[in-house]
Amino acid sequence: MDKRKRSGIRRNVIVIVSVAAVIFLVAGTVLGLWSTREMREQVGDQFNEQQLVIARNVTDLIERELHLIKKEMLLLSKEVSLEGLRPEDYYENIQKSFPRVLESGVWRIEIVELANRRAYVYMPYKHYTIDKAPDVPLDDLPTAKMLEDKSAWVSQPQIKRSGIGLILALSLADDSQRVLVFNVNVSWFLTPFLKNIRSGKTGYAWVIDANGVFLSHPDTNFMGKSAFKAREEKNPSLSYGKINFIQKEKMLKGQAGTGWYFSGWHRGITGRIKKLIAYCPVIVSDNPPQKWSVAVVAPVSEIEGAVHKGHLRQFLLLGLILFVILLGASAVLFFEIRWSRVMEKKVAQRTEDLKKSEEKYRSLVESAEDFIFTVDSEGIFQSMNSFTANFFGGPPEKFLNKGLSSLFPDKVSEKQLKLVGLVYKLGKSVRDEFELKTGEHEIWISANFMPLKDEEGGVNAVLCIARDITESKNLERQLINTEKLASLGTLAAGVAHEVNNPLGVMLGFCDILLRKTDKGTQEFEDLKTIERQGLHCKQVVENLLSFARLGEGDSEYADLAQCLEEIIKVVKHTLDINDIELVLELAENIPLIKGDSRQLQQVFLNLTNNAVAAMGGGGTLKIRTYFERRSRKAVVQFQDDGIGIRQEDLDHIFEPFFTTKPEGEGTGLGLFVSYGIIGKYGGSIDCVSHTADSPGKPSGTSFTLKFLTKRRGS
Repeated sequence: MDKRKRSGIRRNVIVIVSVAAVIFLVAGTVLGLWSTREMREQVGDQFNEQQLVIARNVTDLIERELHLIKKEMLLLSKEVSLEGLRPEDYYENIQKSFPRVLESGVWRIEIVELANRRAYVYMPYKHYTIDKAPDVPLDDLPTAKMLEDKSAWVSQPQIKRSGIGLILALSLADDSQRVLVFNVNVSWFLTPFLKNIRSGKTGYAWVIDANGVFLSHPDTNFMGKSAFKAREEKNPSLSYGKINFIQKEKMLKGQAGTGWYFSGWHRGITGRIKKLIAYCPVIVSDNPPQKWSVAVVAPVSEIEGAVHKGHLRQFLLLGLILFVILLGASAVLFFEIRWSRVMEKKVAQRTEDLKKSEEKYRSLVESAEDFIFTVDSEGIFQSMNSFTANFFGGPPEKFLNKGLSSLFPDKVSEKQLKLVGLVYKLGKSVRDEFELKTGEHEIWISANFMPLKDEEGGVNAVLCIARDITESKNLERQLINTEKLASLGTLAAGVAHEVNNPLGVMLGFCDILLRKTDKGTQEFEDLKTIERQGLHCKQVVENLLSFARLGEGDSEYADLAQCLEEIIKVVKHTLDINDIELVLELAENIPLIKGDSRQLQQVFLNLTNNAVAAMGGGGTLKIRTYFERRSRKAVVQFQDDGIGIRQEDLDHIFEPFFTTKPEGEGTGLGLFVSYGIIGKYGGSIDCVSHTADSPGKPSGTSFTLKFLTKRRGS
């Protein structure tokens, strides 16, 4: 009977496998035709995305080179703005600049006096002066008003017989009537970035300006011509509506993207050619706003070979699948005979794997740095991992068959016992947090009590997995403190405004009385005392307002190293007379940080003065900077080995009028104002401190400041 059943099973398997093979063959053919079309589109999209990456890289290179030219102009403008020098005396400085900018396309440098229209022209190894000469493009220069923001002015590309030119102008420092001019040959400037561009085998790149004029193209006949007319003039038999739409609605509007169009030419090949295009804008200047657009193009034929290979692989894969199906049917018939023996081996293997899994689980539990234990309904320990036992000072065997109260304080054990009873009652997990004291420290534990059920679904034990969350609690406390400081800032601004108005009236009347009182009299001295104290109150009010005031500052970004160096010059003498050693570890190549340099120097000066006050008998002040690549933030640390700050005072050091200095030696506004300055530029400030009473740690204070940095190209 068993043999008949097995024979019938074999026949059914053969029939099922045969039908499945036919279905797979038909479905595979249909799927192959559909996927070929999808593959062509996907490969085209992927190819275009690669072209877009190339276009963006070219854009970054062009923008970076323009930035370097503008930076060179700024440096040169400062050198030629020195008092007592005449324009003809700048020959040596300008000649030194030529080797740095000549490769960027700058072939002539001029100093133009706008008032008398006189131009001092400098070229490599020669210079001359021109008065109202027609070959000097004085009319193309901006007015003095256009250069008021002290940034480089960039002209539109100028199409001339000699080539395409670009003018960059910058007013000299403190002299808006004299202009430094760089003349750039656009072809020289763009060729290094575009000549070696290859998308696929024959793809290339071209550039158009904001008016749609070709600034660079492999076909030199297109240079300086309108991108909307040049193609039609070369091959009028084709329609260029698609590329004209992309140029007008996408590229000239400063958009980045991909697409396709038909062209009549590609590297010497003529005819109707479908091309893939990826384009990206180039920000040329902000004064006036001007953008170019870089395009990378390649014919669709570049990807036909890949699609053909993919199609061939697909049909080979289809044949392989059919072969596997037939092979699988034969394998089923073969292994059906050996089924019993295979099953016996599997059972034995599963049993061995189960043992190994149990051993692995036990090893994981024992090596985990979490509190893991099980208790019964009475709170008696049934099992415990080594971490829990070691934490409480003994091996696991020491605590088994003992209650929760043997390890935890009475209040904690009573609360845990209630949770265990709740798990037994509901059959669900419950979670809670506990505070434990270990010697002089307090830690917070987050515990999850989970039911362990038997085969009938009843709870026979409770598993507890607990973890130390002290650090999370500290972060939560810091967040609450930050919110409190924000509220104090708002309150301080309101109070300061209310106090400032009557204070101004008092100082005004005091000034009137001073004018009416003779100098040298007692009344005059009394009024001066009132005025000094009133001005002191006004300064306190201004400090309060500076904490809550946002968006102020003369500059948006500052050089961190330069700010520190200027402050070090100021405090160097103070450090020396207080016998304090200054240790500097300043990293190089840190990007510009977001913030006003003067306000940041105020913060650094406050921190330095606090460190000096904390090290009354001398010590070491360490200032360290580095760049966090993961968060893209610049970090500066002020670390001293002074007396430190007590833990109970750390939560209040950024509050207004709070100070640990003796009475009369501090207003309590230094860190308060510093916190406001750092916060309004998106930064953060954190403090870690230890006193002489801290066990195992030297006394001292460390302030860590983190700043947002300027991204490249922004």
